[in-house]
Amino acid sequence: MAQFVVPVEIPGTQRYEITVARGLLARVGEMLRGLSKATRAAVVTDSNLVTRHLPAVRASLESAGFEPVVATLPAGEDHKTLGDLLPVYEALLGARIERTTPVLALGGGVVGDMTGFVAATVLRGVPFVQAPTTLLAMVDASVGGKTGVNHAVGKNLIGAFHQPIAVLIDPEVLTTLPPRELRGGLAECVKHDIIRDAAGFETLGRNIERALALDVDYLAELIAHNVAIKARVVEADPFEKGERAHLNFGHTFGHAIETVSHYEYSHGECVALGMAAASLAAVKLGMLDEASRRRIVEVIEKAGLPVGGMKLNVNDVVAAMHFDKKVKSGRVRFVLPDRIGHVVIRDDVPEAIVREAVESLR
Repeated sequence: MAQFVVPVEIPGTQRYEITVARGLLARVGEMLRGLSKATRAAVVTDSNLVTRHLPAVRASLESAGFEPVVATLPAGEDHKTLGDLLPVYEALLGARIERTTPVLALGGGVVGDMTGFVAATVLRGVPFVQAPTTLLAMVDASVGGKTGVNHAVGKNLIGAFHQPIAVLIDPEVLTTLPPRELRGGLAECVKHDIIRDAAGFETLGRNIERALALDVDYLAELIAHNVAIKARVVEADPFEKGERAHLNFGHTFGHAIETVSHYEYSHGECVALGMAAASLAAVKLGMLDEASRRRIVEVIEKAGLPVGGMKLNVNDVVAAMHFDKKVKSGRVRFVLPDRIGHVVIRDDVPEAIVREAVESLR
């Protein structure tokens, strides 16, 4: 199977590579040794992966001459808090890690975000490596250097930008992923094509069954395609001051749904609902044609993701949007498509249209 390498060039920081290859998890030590002369390497994972993927990573690190230091997080979005990070700091500082010690995130988006925040702040910053184990983390959360934890007010309100020195993606691990998690990752794949690649959107629509059937060769191609899209956006706007906000398509609605539901819905399900709502809002504003909206909804549904059936209170969801970190000068900013493959940012969406879009999800 082919190996895909996507370079990332962030102005003012180091260049790094995203590598996608089958069996890469067993080669983590070898890959890391090419980037670090440190004697130890820290691994942060969650309680679900301690027996599933950690043994292979530990053995790989040891064979490359690293002494592994392991810290374990409780699994789940509801544990993505500052308090849950304290034992990780204790484990790393107790092992006397140094500023050259790489810290590797082994897990999904929650583990990646939390580990990245630790790496950005412990000893005022240490090298960070992403080894994502979910499709969502592979195509989205592991790329771009966003790190952080949640607050009761909203998602990811405490964090930092801290670019990794490498992203190591093994699509073979997706064969162990629960179907709901796989579908959640496909939401971000749909998103990337809607904001940047109309031809890719049609290709995904024709091949989405291959992803759901865990065709690993196709998944590798799909992951490489998506990280390339995200890498180019991140390179152009590493600190989300403009163009990078396009990656938030579906997320203003979606994050509000996550917060109000107390994470009963997965992130991918919320993004799917958010894309459906944002597309309707774009139609109501005269930006998007109805045929394109229906095509977006059709592909989301083909991925096995929701576009309706939401049981949450509309007032609560609308209110939660005002606590989104992307609010500027008190105005909620929405990323809306004006055609498949292109989006624009609007901060003038009437609340009546926002409410109608949320109501449509019920």
